[in-house]
Amino acid sequence: MTVKPLRVAVLGIGWWSDVLADACKRSDLFDIATCFTRSPDKRADFAKKYNCAQAESYESILDDPSIEAIINTTPNSIHLETTAQAAKAGKHVFLDKPIANSVAEGLAIDEVCKKAGVVLALGYQRRRESHFRWIKSEIDAGRFGRLVQAEANISRDRLGKIDLSSWRYQAAGMPGGVMLQIGIHYVDVLEFLMGPVKRVSGMSNRLVLPGDNPDIANLILEHESGAISNLTASYASASEYYMMNIYGKEASAYYDLFNGLRHLKRGETKATPVPTQANDAIREELDEFVHCVRDGTEPETGGFWASRNLAVIAAGVRSAREGRAIDVADVLKNGE
Repeated sequence: MTVKPLRVAVLGIGWWSDVLADACKRSDLFDIATCFTRSPDKRADFAKKYNCAQAESYESILDDPSIEAIINTTPNSIHLETTAQAAKAGKHVFLDKPIANSVAEGLAIDEVCKKAGVVLALGYQRRRESHFRWIKSEIDAGRFGRLVQAEANISRDRLGKIDLSSWRYQAAGMPGGVMLQIGIHYVDVLEFLMGPVKRVSGMSNRLVLPGDNPDIANLILEHESGAISNLTASYASASEYYMMNIYGKEASAYYDLFNGLRHLKRGETKATPVPTQANDAIREELDEFVHCVRDGTEPETGGFWASRNLAVIAAGVRSAREGRAIDVADVLKNGE
């Protein structure tokens, strides 16, 4: 069945908007019609690179009936404003994570899109990576038995590579620092695999990078099932690294960036490599967005899910500040 390409506008021009636009170009489900950011030079460069028009204002995009959806990579602090405007104009929204800087705003974004009847999808591509999909299929098939524990690390070297004028590296623009900016990806994966998080204990610090935001953080996550996960995020390490180990009563899986995926069943003494092919996770999440718009289905990572992920991070930030474990339900209730 042929799916009609989705005519989209890109809002907020930065390095990640190019990543998403490149993925759109690898798909046959998108027509990038126009773009807007306040910088004329950035607009012109993006329009030339992706052979699209450049709008003079966001309002002109919203008033254009031919534009069906917005790919929104604006700063977290204006996600509610820009998404609410899109929803009220009947435009579907693909929004980069995190959904907002506060749970209250995240829930408001979810609500305004539901009321307007538009699709809201959040960009969480990590969960779509083939190794995590394999682990999920094994869990769902019951071959892991009861899940008991997980440990994860998501680290990048950012020394000498950050622009302190960017909202992405300021406490005001990215409260929680490294844990909100990249750690939230693995919060999503851990909840995807291990189930919802109930309680969080967190610690964070700034050791290497300049600025006012933590560059290392650690969260201990108690899942509703009773399983416990440990998540570390860092911008201060010497290299890029990704790792996630999932432990079940009957089987375990071990993934890391350099060694790939391995699997160990109860009674075995040596983990077996699991061959998985690299997949285009960003294109897949964007393609899912189009299918949701066309057939009315729900995206894997919608507004409430993303607000829950944000609540886990917010609980960790509060825990680090107060020195005690924080219930995610309280953060959701208070909209922190």
